[in-house]
Amino acid sequence: MQAGSDEYILEVEDVAMTFGGLVALMDQNFKVRQGVIKAIIGPNGAGKTTLFNVITGYFPPSEGTIRFKGEAIEHLKAHQIAQRGISRTFQTVELFENMTVLENVMAGFHARMRHSFLTCGFQLPRLRRVERQMRSKAMEILEFIGLAERYYEPASGLPLGDRKILEIGRALATEPALICLDEPAAGLNETESHAASRLIKSIREKGITVLLVEHDMKVVMNISDEVMVLNYGEKIAEGTPREIQNNPEVIQAYLGELHPDAQN
Repeated sequence: MQAGSDEYILEVEDVAMTFGGLVALMDQNFKVRQGVIKAIIGPNGAGKTTLFNVITGYFPPSEGTIRFKGEAIEHLKAHQIAQRGISRTFQTVELFENMTVLENVMAGFHARMRHSFLTCGFQLPRLRRVERQMRSKAMEILEFIGLAERYYEPASGLPLGDRKILEIGRALATEPALICLDEPAAGLNETESHAASRLIKSIREKGITVLLVEHDMKVVMNISDEVMVLNYGEKIAEGTPREIQNNPEVIQAYLGELHPDAQN
């Protein structure tokens, strides 16, 4: 396993999440190395999206510590965590339907904007200059994700595969060091799934760490450097794709008979 460094960008220690009497996560302990694609897999209800929600500040954990670049972030709000360099997508694509493809990406930049009320209210030259810069950077992102030729189209008219890629593009506009992708290949056909996989690998090649929740095992095994398995809110295994593929406990809990040719 050559990807990534020996430095940890994310550290999750003794994290638990309860909703009333329901235990959604328990004893979560894992680390994410800088520059890798780390997949989190498990059956429905295993706690994968809840874990994403806790990491990205949508729910504060009931217990435990989450460190990003060495800083404890479990007490921060979602927008504060985004400003520090963690972005995410969602299981159900959440776009601004009546805005164009370009405008959706530009919306991602606002997570890092620092303009006063007067600057925004009076459209001062500084804001207009920043808007031009945002537009230029948004077009660069659209080139990177392969949607530049559709920049003027409303997001509502895109097919599902392009909608998911656009949401990734908007997340990239926040300039993340870590991007959390929640089922980016769900509902996609084989061509769209290949496109999403190529994009995710390209994101890693840009030096951005990827934390991936995905049910498509072919995607997981083909692009991940590391895989972690959840079941009923607990981590039951962690390792390379090959190690996970051959882990009897994982096979029993989730994978079934996953043959080696899943990595083709």
